[in-house]
Amino acid sequence: MAEGTGLYVHVPFCSVKCFYCDFTAFSGQGSAADRYVDSVLAEADLYPGVVPDTLYIGGGTPTELSAVQLTRLLRGLAARFGPIAGLRESTVEASPETGDPARLDALAAAGVGRLSFGLQTASDRLLKAIGRQHDFADFRRVWADARARGFSLNVDLMQGLPGQTAVDARGDLDSVLALGPDHISLYTLQVEDRTLFGKREVEVDSDLARETMEDAIERIGRAGLAHYEVSNFARPGREALHNIGYWIDRPGLGLGCGASGFLGGERYQNEEKLRPYIERALRGERPVAQRERLAGKEKLGESLMLRLRLLEGASLTPAMQEAFRPQIARLVERGLVSVEDGGCSRCLPRLRLTREGLFIASEVFREFVPPWETTE
Repeated sequence: MAEGTGLYVHVPFCSVKCFYCDFTAFSGQGSAADRYVDSVLAEADLYPGVVPDTLYIGGGTPTELSAVQLTRLLRGLAARFGPIAGLRESTVEASPETGDPARLDALAAAGVGRLSFGLQTASDRLLKAIGRQHDFADFRRVWADARARGFSLNVDLMQGLPGQTAVDARGDLDSVLALGPDHISLYTLQVEDRTLFGKREVEVDSDLARETMEDAIERIGRAGLAHYEVSNFARPGREALHNIGYWIDRPGLGLGCGASGFLGGERYQNEEKLRPYIERALRGERPVAQRERLAGKEKLGESLMLRLRLLEGASLTPAMQEAFRPQIARLVERGLVSVEDGGCSRCLPRLRLTREGLFIASEVFREFVPPWETTE
């Protein structure tokens, strides 16, 4: 398989599952961690032709694994796919509760170059309200330790948390910008049915979330981080290369419980239950639960939806223009997208989100997902 593949590894363990989390994650299952590392490496053996150039280890909380387990996982991946330090980018998600010096040393020794911290808020009051087990002082200590080891650092922030005010959101951003992050991911809370917030019927104040998001975008830009994707900002050269791969339809190998991948034009998702995943992988069986191969208009729509996440937009091929002419016309009329000349006689026109479209991007994306309205 050609180079240019992203490798994602899912680690589903958490100390406590956050109240907003809809990912495949389990608390109180740490006793399965050794077998889980074995199963991920056994699954990796089933994909001998893959040559990745980026790595992302996400969760759950990858740093719930011990330093020894992290070392074994990373060495095992390196033995199968090549040295971690030789990749264009390697990222591991980390938590203040478990980002101790031993684990940070293990990640640095393995060649990992980038850490991503899911902070969400700098307010101790709100951290407790969303189910986190640390305070902001803990986060600052781990951040300083990671900086001292030379990692490039991302921090996730969330707008629209229950009880969060505009003053809280501004304070979160002030606190994070003072740390000099290389990358910020900024999201509005989405309340999913199977989360604790969903069961509590938490509602997001959309007007307040919009107000705080607009303010944050301006202030992050003034701090020197470019807005390059709907939810992401980076200093020059620190964009998230692995994640960009998702948005441009790059092939991706997903390993682990609940992981997704995209190989040979087919999207797949692994078994989401921990024990069946481990048992299938250790038997030498690819633990895939679902497969999907899109074609025709569905594939064109998926490509448009993903590429529109990038602020540079999507090149409109003739097939895309023909398939989605009514949808694009409606979005242009509503001021949510623009169609720009490609800049030369042979260049394709470019479809981009407008400023207004940026704030209701999910509404724009739905136009490219079936079922489609076909009337002008």
